[in-house]
Formats: sequence, C-alpha cells, structure tokens
Amino acid sequence: MWGFLRGLFRKHTRTGAPSETPENSTEVKYLIVGLGNIGAEYADTRHNIGFKVLDAFAQASNTSFSAGRYGSIAEVRLRGHSVLLLKPSTYMNLSGKAVRYWMQTEKIPRENLFVVVDDIALPFGTLRLRAKGSDGGHNGLKNINEMIGSNEYARLRFGIGGDFPKGHQVDYVLGTWTPEERAQLPERVRHAAEAIPSFVTVGIERTMNQFNTRS
Repeated sequence: MWGFLRGLFRKHTRTGAPSETPENSTEVKYLIVGLGNIGAEYADTRHNIGFKVLDAFAQASNTSFSAGRYGSIAEVRLRGHSVLLLKPSTYMNLSGKAVRYWMQTEKIPRENLFVVVDDIALPFGTLRLRAKGSDGGHNGLKNINEMIGSNEYARLRFGIGGDFPKGHQVDYVLGTWTPEERAQLPERVRHAAEAIPSFVTVGIERTMNQFNTRS
C-alpha cells in the first residue's frame, strides 16, 4: 500500500511563499495540517504525532518541507489536486493563526481542511476521523476553531492513550513513547498517513467508513 501511495504523487516545489494560481484556474486546493510543537525537545513527544504523520506523508510523496509563514510548508500534486502540507511553527496553542493564514492566502475552503491531532481519549494507534466536532479539550483544535470561526472541518485523531496519573496530563503528552509504542509507531503512522490521500480523492465520508473501522 505504501508503494502504491508513492505512485499517486508528483513532487511540487514549495518555497514558502503563497503559490501563484491563474485567476481562471479551476484547480482544487487542500490544506493538510499536522499539529505539534517546534523544537528538538518536542520532536519525539506524543503531542507531536501530527508532525510525524505529515513527515511520513511527505516522504511517501517524495517531497520535503521548507520554511514558510507561520510554519513548515510542502506541496504535492495528487490526481490533479494541489495538496498543501502545513506544520505550524506557532506552537500548539496558537495553531489556528497558521491555519487561518494559509486558508485565506490560498483561498482554501473549510471543507478542504484536514487536521491531524493527538487524542488521549483513544488507545494508542487508534484512528478516529470526523467531518466536524468539538475540540475535545485539545488546545490546538480549540485555537483553530476560534481563529477560523468554525469547528466544521475534517480532523484525524490519532490515539496516544491516557495511562497517566491524575494531574499529569501535560507531562504525559509532552513525554516520549514507551519502547512498546515506539516499536509499533512506524506502521501506525503510515496507516494514518494513508488517510490523507483518501480524504483528497474520495472525501471524508468514504474515508471515515474505511479508516474508522480498521484497528
């Protein structure tokens, strides 16, 4: 499956500046956002699973990220669609600032926004896709909802488990993976990344039907 995904993409160079699309173009654009925190100290934490999933997706598409406004940016072509990848550099709690900027700059509608985020309410590696919904107590989603004025956008929740003592949630989400989780993580991340081209090519409903029923 991973090799098949590689064949779907054509590399598109992204310099960090907004793309120039002819005014009469009917090209459909998508914004795929992976949430996380910048900095080496956060790179391997549970809270950064959104970054990790986008990194895997970019690798499969044979592209790489470059510095852009409010985040790291990459762009690929997928069956005639322009797919913009964003890893915000605003830190988790201000993710909405980057999301709003790129949605407005690239004129991307909410229905073409897809956010990848960690979720302590789900067992490790479990995926849950939704077409819309509350922030569920997640500060990154909360800020996106506030900044774009809506919670009606697709999101992929990646379960990181919730095995921590009361009052230690911050330490847990900013902690690193256990050896058992680390061994399973590459395959779980690849599976999550496969949901992105599915969303772009067949839509959120069919993608939910496929990925919400698979463990």
